[in-house]
Amino acid sequence: MADQADIRICFVGDSFVNGTGDPECLGWTGRICAAASHNNYNVTYYNLGIRRETSADIRDRWQQEVERRLPASCDRRVVFSFGVNDTTIEDGKPRVDPKDSIKNARQILAEARRSLPVLMVGPPPVADAEQNQRIIDLSGQLGALCQGLEVPFLEIAGPLRNSEVWISEAIVNDGAHPRAAGYAELAELVQSWSAWRGWFPDRG
Repeated sequence: MADQADIRICFVGDSFVNGTGDPECLGWTGRICAAASHNNYNVTYYNLGIRRETSADIRDRWQQEVERRLPASCDRRVVFSFGVNDTTIEDGKPRVDPKDSIKNARQILAEARRSLPVLMVGPPPVADAEQNQRIIDLSGQLGALCQGLEVPFLEIAGPLRNSEVWISEAIVNDGAHPRAAGYAELAELVQSWSAWRGWFPDRG
């Protein structure tokens, strides 16, 4: 029998949260929520991923968008994932300085965790070795921040950088975003994560 708890989750972030490049229009967020639904959880999920958005953009919009979708009467949860766009070079420098990225993330997460269960998925890699080093560095700093804030954090840049599927799909697509198989790999990483499994224990 299905659990009738009204679980609503907002996924807030960038194009990788949006699932850009996936011809199946599911990305990783759609896949993990479909799995939870198939496991007899009553899940409503909102994909709040916007292409090209940085941590500064997300800092300025997340709260209003989440509050409109998560009324106090439901089981409210939020998952953040961002950072790749911060590391993109424009005019000879990253779009967001790493120190500002962490400052923005701290503001977002500290505010969110006051009233909501929060998870954070780190930024994924792209098909560019130099940018990937910046992504790896930022991911490490985000992980340390989350540890200090007691927000569960999933590092994905390392595993996916070594994924032939993720990188090969990104190369043939647009240099950044994978196709369906790449997002399926990311979904598997999230589904095997203890923090996500804590939200949705296997009902057998």
